[in-house]
Amino acid sequence: MKLLIPSPHLTGLLQSSSIPPHSSIPFPPSSTGTLMADALLSIVLDQLGSLIQQQIHQEVSLVVGVETEIQSLADTLQLVRVVVADAEKRQVKEELVKVWLQRLKDIAYQMDDVLDEWSTSLLKSQIERPESPSMSKKKVSSCIPSPSICFKRVAGRRDIALKIKDIKQQVDYIANQSNRFNFTTRFSNEEPQRLMTISAVDISEVCGRDKDRDTILRHLLGESCEQNLGPYIISLVGLGGVGKTTLAQLAFNHHEVEAHFDIRIWVCVSDPFIPVRIFRDIFEALYEKSSDVHNPEVLQKKIQACIDGKKFLLVLDDVWNEDYQLWEQLKNCLKCGGGGSRILVTTRNESVARMMRSTYMHSLGSLPLEQCRALFSQIAFCGKSIDKIEELEEIGKNIADKCKGLPLAVKALGSLMQSKNNKQDWENMLNSEMWELDVFEKKLSPALLLSYYDLPPPLKRCFSYCAVFPKDRTIQIDDLIKLWMAQSYLDSKSDREMETIGREYFENLAARSFFQDFEKDVEGNIVRCKMHDIVHDFAQFLTNNECLIVEDDCENLKTKLSRQKGRHATVIVHGSTRLSFSVNNARNLHTLLVVSDNWCRIDSFPLDSFQQLKYLRAMDLRGNDSIVELPREVGEFIHLRYLNLSYCSRLETLPETISELCNLQTLNVRYCLNLTKLPPGIRSLINLRHLQIRANYCMLRTLPKGVGRLTSLRTLSLFIVGDESGSDVCKIEEMRNLKELRELEITGLSKVEDAGEAEKAELKNKKQLYGLTLNFQPWTSQPVGMKEVAEALQPHPNLKSLRIAWYQEWPRWMMEPSLLQLTQLFLSYCVRCQCLPPLGDLPLLESLEIQWMQQVKNVGGEFLGSSSKIAFPRLKHLSFEDMLEWENWEVKEEKGKKVLPCLLSLKIEGSPKLTAVPDLLVQRTPPIKLFLT
Repeated sequence: MKLLIPSPHLTGLLQSSSIPPHSSIPFPPSSTGTLMADALLSIVLDQLGSLIQQQIHQEVSLVVGVETEIQSLADTLQLVRVVVADAEKRQVKEELVKVWLQRLKDIAYQMDDVLDEWSTSLLKSQIERPESPSMSKKKVSSCIPSPSICFKRVAGRRDIALKIKDIKQQVDYIANQSNRFNFTTRFSNEEPQRLMTISAVDISEVCGRDKDRDTILRHLLGESCEQNLGPYIISLVGLGGVGKTTLAQLAFNHHEVEAHFDIRIWVCVSDPFIPVRIFRDIFEALYEKSSDVHNPEVLQKKIQACIDGKKFLLVLDDVWNEDYQLWEQLKNCLKCGGGGSRILVTTRNESVARMMRSTYMHSLGSLPLEQCRALFSQIAFCGKSIDKIEELEEIGKNIADKCKGLPLAVKALGSLMQSKNNKQDWENMLNSEMWELDVFEKKLSPALLLSYYDLPPPLKRCFSYCAVFPKDRTIQIDDLIKLWMAQSYLDSKSDREMETIGREYFENLAARSFFQDFEKDVEGNIVRCKMHDIVHDFAQFLTNNECLIVEDDCENLKTKLSRQKGRHATVIVHGSTRLSFSVNNARNLHTLLVVSDNWCRIDSFPLDSFQQLKYLRAMDLRGNDSIVELPREVGEFIHLRYLNLSYCSRLETLPETISELCNLQTLNVRYCLNLTKLPPGIRSLINLRHLQIRANYCMLRTLPKGVGRLTSLRTLSLFIVGDESGSDVCKIEEMRNLKELRELEITGLSKVEDAGEAEKAELKNKKQLYGLTLNFQPWTSQPVGMKEVAEALQPHPNLKSLRIAWYQEWPRWMMEPSLLQLTQLFLSYCVRCQCLPPLGDLPLLESLEIQWMQQVKNVGGEFLGSSSKIAFPRLKHLSFEDMLEWENWEVKEEKGKKVLPCLLSLKIEGSPKLTAVPDLLVQRTPPIKLFLT
């Protein structure tokens, strides 16, 4: 069945349509952030090429006569793109060039929207086609759209064609305008190379701060006779990027400081200074759990109860506010601390330190010249030969000198030059005119601009997008990559996974010092990070018109959207608030993130304004208590790729129209406590890659039939084996077709009838699966055949992370380890198991957590395994919790066999009958970190 082609009279209407000439359209107001034009054009050109090929392959025509317009548009864009690199550098000094670039970006965004609409139209046509030529006539006829649908589709294509012609005229005008600027052509279509990643700043990379560190330590550890006058406050004052936070981290983590204070608390304050948020951060640090308390009086009492009479260290990082009344609320709460307590503050503003009545104020100056050079050399010359270092050393010294003593700038340029081996490249960097730009003297470092210009277009657009995150916020790397995917920043001509490309892009940017404060998992992968204030300011400079961040003030957002063509908006909610987007320009948004500060309530979200947000690619409404159901209009968001509704505790249902979102890649409904079902139409989301649900915190009892059609799924965080009967219930056998899964949780396995049914899931054949959770759920009596079911669920040997819950007899594939790639194992609530499996033979296991094994009394040699000369050769972290009957633990290092040689930490909690920890583990050198409660 072929798709309908417009009749000649429709084509005539198209060709004779009246489109106003754009030579009379004024340029938009100038802005400071116009450095993303090349990145945007690269996306559009990739889309154009892909769509032309897709149209040819599907034998589908958009509108007769438009093909030549499309090819001409692509040719013109290529000509424009070769001068964009020159324009981006000149626009910093030349206002007219800046205006020209802004207009080009606006057109690029319009093209992105239109081409995505075209792509979606082709995708829906493909979905509606019959599955095979042998289908029955009845089935084929049922797939043929009705005349009204055909007419609507033709009209839709005609509308797209009109928009393309309109854009073509605008691009022609912009191309003609470029002639008067005499741009030079310099164009590189390079893909980012994989760099050797470097870790977060460690002590070995902190140069020239020994005296400063020792001074701060003396004030932290020394006794004070001024304690009765109020808290002893030490303020670190200095320019942004000079190393205040790094120095505070060195002091905070110093071994003498760890031993000296009963309690240590780190709070990132930033701007604005909100006492209730700071109280909540202190509470969560003290009690090691999140808090939804919003009453400051309650929080203060809980804090005081915890610190009363105890010697504490509180670090307040990045304080801006000079209001003494706000500070006094916090100070009074802390007066009950024990003698010798300290508050360490970092700030750029000396008046903040004076306002806080600092006992000691330490001004952190620029890094000495020789130390700047040493830090630069340590990074830039890493991995280079001695001959190459000698060739480049003098140039390197001169480059380091231009950083004016700012460690952040030194790190950025050092990371950049690490990948440069050509002497000419080093000389070009030294002599760049960017060092002379006045715009950077007060706030931004030329080093960041030089590092940014060196990025390939894919990395430029990914870094610039990070301006959408609020300052000082922790960034979840998985979320960041999914947001990049939603903006089509990670499309690749190769067959590699978008998620893999995104991880490489992040690591590349991290290696160039665009991110910091890395948190890693047990395998050393970065899972969370932050951006330095200066780097964040720079990202906002790049995207001044596109990325809007407002705090609690919806009127402010309305004003900004009305004045500017904002494409990405973040609203930060500090307290209960009502949101509103009833402004026309909201329709341009590609990203809407609603960020509640420590899960503050959002009382009302303007669902009636949904239709204005139809160009959204990413929408994050997490923590929104006002949403009970999404409106049907969400089905009109055909561009949407990322939808995060996690922690929307009152959400009960999703509309069936969600099936129209054929581009959707990520659907996150974790912690939606009242969500009772997913719509049957979810099986139509053929591009869905991540379906995120939390098993223990929702009312879902089954998944709809057809989940097996979602063959693009990489994450299925909850597959429910339901006990309901009927044709609309998803069976475990549907997992057979989900061959691309990377993460999977199956819950309710005690309801699987027999091993034959379990085998149909074909877990053993899922080579890509690296994370698996098998939850058998509690039972009152052992289900018949459950051991055979567990045997049939044997995963592929490539598995890296495994969780098993509510099981009572270990399957053979655990007793005779076949999971040779396993690095993480978590066993919980296996309440009838009387012994532990022989896990010591797992060669790559690094983290092992065992919880609620209530019938285990003895742990001995069987736990260590027998086949290897080293028991647990790679295990670093071992944890036992709530082993209520555990009495004896015997670990012996037999002749020729080592036991736990790499163990770093051991945690035993809730095991009242265990009398002793084996001497072999206690008497280690260096000592193991023991957590015994």
